[in-house]
Amino acid sequence: MTQAREAVFDEATVERRLKEELPQWRLEEGWIRRTYKTASWKSTLMVINTVGHMAEAAWHHPDLTASYAWVEVRLMNHAAKGITEKDFALAKKIEEVVAWQPGAEGGALEGTPTDPRFAYIKYEK
Repeated sequence: MTQAREAVFDEATVERRLKEELPQWRLEEGWIRRTYKTASWKSTLMVINTVGHMAEAAWHHPDLTASYAWVEVRLMNHAAKGITEKDFALAKKIEEVVAWQPGAEGGALEGTPTDPRFAYIKYEK
C-alpha cells in the first residue's frame, strides 16, 4: 500500500508558524533549524542522544551537526521534499525536552547547579 505524500507548507506558512510556535527556530535553505549552545562536549553528546531518542521514537529523523559547545538540529521531511507537520511536531518535542529548565518550574526538581562544572545547556534568557 502506498501512502499519500504529506502536505508541504509554503515558505510564508513555515515562517509564520515558527514565529508563533517555535521562535528559537529559523527557516534556512529549506530546513527548519535550531542551534543549541552547550557547556561542553559532554553536554553536546547529551543533546545529540536526547534528539536521537526522540527522532527514533517518532520515526522522523533530523540532520545534526555538532561541535564542542553546540548542536544544530535541521528538520525537513525528506520523503515529502519540504517542511510538513511532522517537522513541526518533532521540533516542538525537541524544544520541550532539550530546553526544559526544571529549576524554573519551582518544583521538586531543582535543575543543574550554576557551578560551571555541572553546566549543561546555555539557556536563552
